[in-house]
Amino acid sequence: MDQNTLAMAQEIDFSLLALFMRATFTVKIVMILLIVASFWSWSIIIQKFISYRKARENAAAFDQAFWSGEPLDELYDQMQGGQMSAPERVFAAGMTEWRRSHRADGVLIAGAQSRIDRSMDVAIAKEAEDMNGGLSFLATVGSTAPFVGLFGTVWGIKTAFEDIAMAQSTNLAVVAPGIAEALLATALGLLAAIPAVIFYNKLSADSDRILGGYEAFADEFSTILSRELDS
Repeated sequence: MDQNTLAMAQEIDFSLLALFMRATFTVKIVMILLIVASFWSWSIIIQKFISYRKARENAAAFDQAFWSGEPLDELYDQMQGGQMSAPERVFAAGMTEWRRSHRADGVLIAGAQSRIDRSMDVAIAKEAEDMNGGLSFLATVGSTAPFVGLFGTVWGIKTAFEDIAMAQSTNLAVVAPGIAEALLATALGLLAAIPAVIFYNKLSADSDRILGGYEAFADEFSTILSRELDS
């Protein structure tokens, strides 16, 4: 490499901001989309970690109250009028249907067990919808961000080759800036995709465990009510 070419290459600013500013409009749009997707993904990840931790704490507190030996009717009445947690809403759904299944004379209406089970299943489904909200965005970012970044890279390389043709030169000072700008798009795509995939798998597993706890409680509660019905 001759000294003039090396000197020209050393004068080029290869900082991230400089690479972004020199990129074409299309590549800039791609980079901005990837940066926004990355920040949005991290906001979802942080929010989910906080909400899942709170959900586990609420489940532990409710489990302790439920198995404390306090009459279930009294436990249900204490929850009314307050802000209920997710496991309390599942319990309240079953207890509400249990009370509605009794006529004024105290006789139980037929089919109470199946209605109670369906009520708790609906409550769990609503909690699952809230708990899994945002995870689909992480999955989308994880699967598409590398390809979006690759599109930016391909477009940037195309522009770089056009610049080479117009300059009629293939020295480093002409080639390097365009290639570096193009590869930055791929790097941003991977930067957005890798955390999204990792934390999507982690948060999905956490969500399944929490919802599995709700379903296990619903089965236990249904068994208790079944014994009441049989007696």
